[in-house]
Amino acid sequence: MSARLLSSMILASFFVSTLSASDWPQFRGPNGNATSYDAQTPVTWDDTKNIAWKTPLPGRGASSAIVYGDRIFLTAYTGYGLDMAKPGEKANLKLHVICLKRATGEVLWDENVEASESTQNFGKRVADHGYATGTPATDGQHVYAYFGVSGLVAFDMDGNLKWRKQTGTSTAGFGSASSPVIHEDLVYVNASIESQTLFAFNKLTGEGVWKVSPINRAWTTPCIAETVDGKHELIINHKDEINGLDPKTGEKLWWCEGIHDYIVPVPIFHKGIAYCLGGRSNRSIAVKLGGRGDVTETHKLWESTIGANVTSPVYYEGNLYWASDKAIQVCLNAKTGEEVYRERLPTRARVYGSIVRAGNKLYVTTRDMGILVLAATPQFKLLSQNQFEEDKSLLNASPAVSGGQLLVRTDRFLYCIGDSK
Repeated sequence: MSARLLSSMILASFFVSTLSASDWPQFRGPNGNATSYDAQTPVTWDDTKNIAWKTPLPGRGASSAIVYGDRIFLTAYTGYGLDMAKPGEKANLKLHVICLKRATGEVLWDENVEASESTQNFGKRVADHGYATGTPATDGQHVYAYFGVSGLVAFDMDGNLKWRKQTGTSTAGFGSASSPVIHEDLVYVNASIESQTLFAFNKLTGEGVWKVSPINRAWTTPCIAETVDGKHELIINHKDEINGLDPKTGEKLWWCEGIHDYIVPVPIFHKGIAYCLGGRSNRSIAVKLGGRGDVTETHKLWESTIGANVTSPVYYEGNLYWASDKAIQVCLNAKTGEEVYRERLPTRARVYGSIVRAGNKLYVTTRDMGILVLAATPQFKLLSQNQFEEDKSLLNASPAVSGGQLLVRTDRFLYCIGDSK
């Protein structure tokens, strides 16, 4: 075993053992399931009530905040595409990785990289969420951020750029959306839009370890799922097919007939079952993990015509919950796929931020009507609707949950919501 590999394994073990309940180290939390067991998160807030701190951001972005220890990481963009009427020059586009102090919101460092010449031109589709859509991920040693055609970058905790890797030059629709995921000594990124490829890089060196293609029409983030016997599978949901891969080698362990349209939602898992949503017709599928070969007939547990085109679900006490991009709150029985309820939410705008659970509360980010807090029960119950009167900028990001507080990002500010610590 090489010294470099041994070092990677030691760091991976250190990361797992030191992750605390207050850490939210990647998109949708520690396991990508958007779940915190913290029941003390706030139900109501406004511009002044339950605001521990707020920090102005240097630019726009649809990415969510992540937390590790005493630091918060976030991405943003400046220089181009901030105004529909006057977008500016694409050559001036800068992509930011920002580190803030967890306790106070103080900016500790703000580093930026130049955007690729392949970056798509600003337009109505891109204006929905801009050029900083992928949420970063961290292992406590480095922070990784993905900017589509501008590549995957790795910074150390002091803001020093360690490596940068390109993943393709193609663009489509509203641009990039996937976020990096870390498992043991590898960092994964779905570059389906950029090159129809799923990449695994050595997280210390940036060296390519394996890649799989074609990954078709998928803006989704991969999911590292756990089987009932404690093994790990990398789940990638893409057009027509759901795949279970060996995270270490990229070997395709199993495949299942999937949704016959493009995919955006992130798969989640619970007790050896993966739940996958997607498609403009809004579908959902449950697949038992651990199979081999074509498992369509043996491991697909159910398929429903109720789903979501953009947003991802959460699991809680036998039910799946999500708010679709059409602003419909859904509860499905996770065992059968049968509808428990469907309710219209108080917004006519699209919902792009995915639902988050903290304790027995669900947080739903709307773009224009603030954040809704729902009871995580089989009966629809709206507990509160929370808006900022002084900040009318778009809400595209999902909240991060940390130590009884929420970290909420708008196009103007990062808010820490909850009692001051």
